[in-house]
This record gives sequence, structure tokens and C-alpha cells, in this order.
Amino acid sequence: MDNIMMDSDMLMEESLEKILELLENKKYFQARDELLKYNAVDIAELLEEVTEETDIDMTIILFRLLPKDVSVEVFSELPTDDQVEIVNGITDKEITFIVQEMDFDDKIDVLEELPANVVDKILEKTPKNERKLINTFLNYPDTCAGSLMTPDYISLQKDWSVGEALEYIKKVGMDAETVYTCYVKDSGRKLIGIVSLSTLVISDDEIKIKDIMRTDYVYENVYDDQEDVSEDFKKYGFLAIPVVDKEQRLVGIITVDDILDVMEEEATEDIERMNGVIDWENSDKGYLDMSVWQHVINRLPWLVILMIAYIFTGMIITSFEGRLSQIISLVAYMPMLMGTGGNTGSQAATLIIRGLATDEVDTSDVFKILWKEVRIGFLIGAILSVLNFARVYFLDGQSAMIALTVCSAMLAIVIFAKIIGSMIPLFVKKLKLDPALIANPAISSVSDMVALSIYFAMAMLLLGL
Repeated sequence: MDNIMMDSDMLMEESLEKILELLENKKYFQARDELLKYNAVDIAELLEEVTEETDIDMTIILFRLLPKDVSVEVFSELPTDDQVEIVNGITDKEITFIVQEMDFDDKIDVLEELPANVVDKILEKTPKNERKLINTFLNYPDTCAGSLMTPDYISLQKDWSVGEALEYIKKVGMDAETVYTCYVKDSGRKLIGIVSLSTLVISDDEIKIKDIMRTDYVYENVYDDQEDVSEDFKKYGFLAIPVVDKEQRLVGIITVDDILDVMEEEATEDIERMNGVIDWENSDKGYLDMSVWQHVINRLPWLVILMIAYIFTGMIITSFEGRLSQIISLVAYMPMLMGTGGNTGSQAATLIIRGLATDEVDTSDVFKILWKEVRIGFLIGAILSVLNFARVYFLDGQSAMIALTVCSAMLAIVIFAKIIGSMIPLFVKKLKLDPALIANPAISSVSDMVALSIYFAMAMLLLGL
């Protein structure tokens, strides 16, 4: 499989070089023919590369030369910034055609990003019923289930026979987002059950839908947060989940391909939070899209907080300065002990934050987690201590008591760092805050203070400082 992917990547690299050469020689149709060797996803990726290597004008030329049906699929796969650039470079007629031919959920995503005057032009040429539906979808908040759903689902009536249902699916199936799950509504559009295509296929034609439909289904409300929706997809493994309004009326479905984008966004946001670089006002902007000043504003506050934390670390060192001068060799091992404490604490924190996000652990598991991390910390600390004793005593030529001091501190520091790293996320979660906000650097700074305190305490105890 890896070899196949490598071959595919190499072929695309070769095609990109060929396309760029053809564009340079103004052989646009030949460049387009090279693009058409690939599927829509790969064409979109190649067009992104063309934009980076040349400019958006070349991308627009190639895009306009694509067959109409292909251009619609490719447009759906392009990043938002490129979509907006292309819209600004083509005619209103071309824009209208592309948007009207797109799947409904993709259409909503595009319209949300387009300038208001362009959206108005498109809606003017859209049939009245669809225009009303589009306006409804556009009014949902960006982060709720309503903004992710599509109305292109297959609905059945409970009194239909299996034979009637299958005939209906044959008629409308090509326009539906998925045919694998069908949704049963009553006369008031309320969702009352679901039935899978596999159940329909193996059932007798005369059986009524109401006799084979399932009523124990999972659903979302239109205003449910998209992060909660993604958790349900991960939990149940569905390909699609129905979405209802406050009256329990079915208004759309969310498919797994749409929720994958949300999962990526949420994962990116968590990484940014953990490292103190999130931009709350422009969280949808990429690294290169943000100005230098925006990056500074995002990163500086967190670094100031950490700097203040390290002031306390410095105070601990200063208070012990006189004793350190008696055995100056102790100073050489401070960075190693602090670094080990920070790393082991961050390891524990990362695993617990991930466990909380995936529901593998909960705040009620606090004592189980504490006991496990203490044992892990003891074993890791013991191994590291033995290795460091050999280093300090034999390689560095220090006395056995100094080696014992360093290694005893190492053992205690690793255990306490594991406790700190695992308990702080659980504490924050208990306060109903986001554990991802507890960044690894913050845990490292706390671990540093604990590490120095333990180290100096061991030195006083074992060396009589």
C-alpha cells in the first residue's frame, strides 16, 4: 500500500512539473489534458500547487478549461480561499452554474464564504423553494449541527411496502447524500424510525416499512454543538445521523464525510489551545493567512504567564544559592532534573487530555489514574535513577552521596511530575473547563518548581547543606 501511495505521489509530482512547463509555454489545453488524468480530489490538489508555484490567474485559466461537470466536483474540493479567488475571476453565469450543481451541504459551505453581493446574485437565479431552504440553512450558527446537515436524504412512509420503498429509492437515490440509511416520517414530518438498505433488500416486498423500521435511533438537534455531534459519530460509528428541530421534525442528515472536517478543526483547535497560540477571533485562518502581528498577539500572553511562573523558579534557586556554593557540582544536574520532570509531566497530561476527549477516562476515575501514574512514575524513575547513578558516579567522578542525591531526587521528581501531569487536566475538567487549555508548557513550569524543591530538599537531607 505504501509503495502504491509513493508511486501515486511521484506521478503527481511529475504531472505538476509538466503542467507548470506547459503553462509557461502558454499551452493551456495540454495542461488541462494532463490534469484530467486524475480524479477531482487530485485535480484540486494540483491546482493548489499551481497557485503556489505561479499565481491564482493561472489556476483560474485551468479551472475554466475543465469540463463543466468536473469543474463542479473540483470546486468543492478546493480550500475556501481558492474558491473565493476563483469566484472573483469567473463570470456570474459560471458561478451560478457551479453553485447550483453542487451538493446542497457543499453549496451552503461555499455561500457562507462568498461576498454578500455574489450570494444575492446566485439566490436571485435559484428556484423559490430552494432559495427559502438555503436561507434557512445559512441562518444556523456555524458551530451547530444545522450548519453541517444536508436535506438530500431518503424519507419513506411507514405504510409503504418494501417493494414500494425500493422503487422509490431507485427514482431518487442518485440525488441523495446516502442510500444506506432511510428515514421514516409520519404525516407531520416527525421522525419515527430508520431502516437500512440492507434490511429492505433482504425483506419480502409485501412487508410494511413500519414492521421492520428501528425506533431506537440516535439523532441530533439542529442547535447541538458540532463537537458533540462528532463525539456521537466516533461513539456509534454511523455513516449518517438524522437532525431534527424542536418539534422532532426531520430537517436533514449529517454524513460522516462532513463530520471528518469538524474533527480536523477540533483537533487543530485543541493543539493550538494546548500550546497557547489560538486566535479566538480568526480560528479558521491558517498559519500563512495570519499576519505577523496576529501571531505575536496570540502567542505573547501565554509566554508572559509562563515567564511569571519561572520567576518563582528563579526565587527558589536564589534562596538556595548559598548552600549550592558549598557543592557547586550540584548545579550541573539541575537542567537534567527539570527537563525530565517537565517531559514526564507532559507525557501524562497528553495521555489524560486525549483520554478525556475520547471518553476513555472520566473525572470519576481519578484514584485509578492516580494509582496507575504513581506506579508508572516509580518504575520509570527507578530505571532513570539507576542509569544516572552510573553516569554521575563512574563517568562524572562524583562522590557516592552526590550520585545518591541526584538519583533520589530523580525518582521523586518523576513520580510527582506524573501525578501533576495527570491530575491537573482532571481537575480542570471537573471545573467544566476545557482540559486542552492546560498547555504542556504550563505543566512543565509547575514541574520545574517541584523538581527544584525536591532536589534541594534531598541535598539538605543527604548532604547536610
